[in-house]
Amino acid sequence: MIAEEIENALKVLKSGGTILYPTDTIWGLGCDATNAEAVSKIFKIKKRDDSKSMLVLIDSLEHISNYVKEVPSIAYDLIEVAENPLTIIYPNAKNLAANLIPPEGTIGIRIVKDDFCCQLIKKFNKPIVSTSANISGMPFPKSFREISAELLQEVDYVVKWRQNEPPSSAKPSSIIKLEVNGEIKIIRK
Repeated sequence: MIAEEIENALKVLKSGGTILYPTDTIWGLGCDATNAEAVSKIFKIKKRDDSKSMLVLIDSLEHISNYVKEVPSIAYDLIEVAENPLTIIYPNAKNLAANLIPPEGTIGIRIVKDDFCCQLIKKFNKPIVSTSANISGMPFPKSFREISAELLQEVDYVVKWRQNEPPSSAKPSSIIKLEVNGEIKIIRK
């Protein structure tokens, strides 16, 4: 089943569509992070101001430098010691949809450990947008059952993997912001 769902989601991502999918944290809305039209669809689905940033998921440490001009060396240490999912906001984003990068030029990146996400991103060979599966300003869903019917109808594909898991203590990732000089700012614990 997981292989079939990865293939179904992959087709949608490659065609510029949007997906609703399980991540290593909470259920997320996603699309090709290099496709500006797809990113616009996510902002519209979330009813979110496009000046608010979204993060991207990648499958390995080696790919960070594909999307950040200069990776502060401390980033690798932070990722290695993180016990929980960690999103790092890096300066000087590159090779991503322009509407995904805010005026200050930063991008939030998380390396996923979730099997479904890792396989999907590896096969897609591009980063995937990840933002909580809720209308902007509403609480994030703790399980698939808590996702609004409106969102389920808006996306191009709903992944049929891990939908029956009970509500959990899942929460969004921790977020820190890194400057080129290695300065760290905690955004969300």
